[in-house]
Amino acid sequence: MSPPPTLQRWRAGCVRLQRHPEFRRGAVEMSGISLGVAAWGLVTGVAMIKSGLSLPVALAMSLLVFAGSAQLTALPLIVSGAPIWVVWATAICVNLRFVIQSAMWRPYLAHLPLRRRALMSYVAADLNYVLFMKRFPEPKPAPGQEAYFWGGALMNYGAWHGMSLIGILFASAIPTEWGFGFAGVLALAGLACSMLIDRTTWVAAGVAGCAAVAAFALPYKLNIVAAIAAAVAIGMLIDHTTPKTPLPVTDPT
Repeated sequence: MSPPPTLQRWRAGCVRLQRHPEFRRGAVEMSGISLGVAAWGLVTGVAMIKSGLSLPVALAMSLLVFAGSAQLTALPLIVSGAPIWVVWATAICVNLRFVIQSAMWRPYLAHLPLRRRALMSYVAADLNYVLFMKRFPEPKPAPGQEAYFWGGALMNYGAWHGMSLIGILFASAIPTEWGFGFAGVLALAGLACSMLIDRTTWVAAGVAGCAAVAAFALPYKLNIVAAIAAAVAIGMLIDHTTPKTPLPVTDPT
């Protein structure tokens, strides 16, 4: 008995993506920084168990939430018995940066079917966003973008969940004082620095840093959202106020 046509098309699409050169490129480029991602996942797995979550709950939270910052922020609230709406609201505030990232991704991926975009939104992460924008600086659809996205996203997903599972299963043998989480921060900082290529990006980075420090007292890490919004705003302002250099006109004769 042959599988349904929908499943056949899905399998064929997966095979095409995996064979695309950009899929391999995305996976390779993400593998270079996957150590930081893995360390972050390990710390999150350990933190969930040491906060008192049961093994099934920790596994479910890791697989369904897939957001390290939100998980680490929500854990103290869950342990303290905070109302569920407080936990949800806190996690949403921490993850507001993904709304901005999604808006930046829209020019590249808006033409894809809704079902595929919904699945991509689940596996999208900060490092995927940084690598993707570095690979495709022009905000428009181009061949290989979806393949590149999936190559990096699946590598990131595997590194995160693999080490998160180890952290959950062997939490008692891994001291939280080892500070593995800082490796993830360093990986993201290194990628961000590599994107400082012109005056606009340097100014945007400076504004983001100042905004993050100035808004540090905001609850639920909203200073991150403020920093991203400030950087996007100043970048757009510079782009709109900087005179565009006209292209040279060539004589066809």
